[in-house]
Amino acid sequence: MKTRIQKLIAESGYCSRRHAEDYIAAGAVKVNGKVVTVGDKAEQSDVITVNGERIAKAPTVKRYIKLYKPRGYVTALSDPNGQAKKLITELIKDVPERVFPVGRLDKNSEGLLLLTNDGEFENNITHPSRKVKKTYRVTVPSDVPDSLIDKLSAGVDIGGDITAPCEVTKLSAESGRSVLRFVITEGKNRQIRRMCEAVGLEVSRLKRTSVGGVKLGMLQPGKYVDLTKEELRLLGVFTAGNKKTRR
Repeated sequence: MKTRIQKLIAESGYCSRRHAEDYIAAGAVKVNGKVVTVGDKAEQSDVITVNGERIAKAPTVKRYIKLYKPRGYVTALSDPNGQAKKLITELIKDVPERVFPVGRLDKNSEGLLLLTNDGEFENNITHPSRKVKKTYRVTVPSDVPDSLIDKLSAGVDIGGDITAPCEVTKLSAESGRSVLRFVITEGKNRQIRRMCEAVGLEVSRLKRTSVGGVKLGMLQPGKYVDLTKEELRLLGVFTAGNKKTRR
């Protein structure tokens, strides 16, 4: 039975389905030597290559990791332009499986980042229809009146795109400094920073603390652990076994 090519690539663990679509759109994917387009299908027995590299069969061992991405690291697996000084791959060198990030955190943000070699898992977590909650702790070097909290919660224009209603709570406030908690279900590029900019707030620190009920907890910057069975259950993954390698 034929399957969409981006799905086969994601299932192989090569990259996420979204990135697979980008590769296809860029003309970097071939099936049996022929360049394909987004929407084309193939069979498991077909030879699929991405940038000349043949993708493997779906991995027999599925890996689900949570990493504390420190500030200064780029959420990418490679840097073809040589512009990024620190990639998250430096933090997972001893992971034998080829894993990729589930969503992203920008270079100046920190906190919880999930990684996997399960393309369907990545798609289920990041697809807008799932509305998976993500929680952030945001520090701004100014006072934040309740009127701005209400405005952020209701949704703001971040450049022609209105954000969906979300939960914004003031955790603490000192003279010239406020700490806010954002709970959003969207994943627009630099969304929280752009939301704050839209209402005149500058973000001095942004930390993601949870995704879909999975919390960062006491994990230290630059370290990772495999998700537990309970965490996988929270994310809708049911598996008979899960590797417990720690670092």
